[in-house]
Amino acid sequence: MIQVLFVVLFGAVAIWFAYKVFTTASMMRSALALLFSMTAVGAMFLALQAEFLGVLQIMMMASEMVVMALFMIMYMMNPGGLAAMEMTHQKRLSIAVAVVAGLLAVGAALFGGWPLATEAVAAPAGQTRELGLEIMERSMLVFETAGVTILVAMIATTALAIRRPA
Repeated sequence: MIQVLFVVLFGAVAIWFAYKVFTTASMMRSALALLFSMTAVGAMFLALQAEFLGVLQIMMMASEMVVMALFMIMYMMNPGGLAAMEMTHQKRLSIAVAVVAGLLAVGAALFGGWPLATEAVAAPAGQTRELGLEIMERSMLVFETAGVTILVAMIATTALAIRRPA
C-alpha cells in the first residue's frame, strides 16, 4: 500500500512539473521543471523497486539538463534565460491533443485487460541482470551509435559556435 502511495505521489509531482515546463516564462526555468519532472519519474522507478532504472533516469536527466542549460546560456541573447518569453504555441490545438491523449491513456490503463505484472516480473536483482544483458548484447550497437552521434553533434555545435578571428 505504501508503494502505491509513493508511485501516485511521484506521478503527481511528475505531471505537475511537466505542466510547469510549458507554463513558465523562461527557458531556464523550463529546463529545471523538466529536470524535476524526470527526477520524479526516476523516483517512481525507485518506488517500483526498479533501482537501476530509477538511478539511471535521475543521472541521465541531471547530466542532460546541465548540458541543455549550458547550451542555452551560450546561445540565448539573455544569458541565464531568465527573461520572460512565451513558451506555448497553438494553445487550443495543444490543449485538445493533450486532453484526447490523456483520456486515451487513462482508458487504456483502466480497460486494457492487463495481466498481473507481479507474477511476470522478476525480483529487482533479476530485472537489473536482464536489463544488463539486453543492453550489452542485442542493443549494444544502438546505444553505441546513439552515444557517438550525440558526441559528434556536441563537438560540431561547439566548433560552429567558436568565433574565428577575421
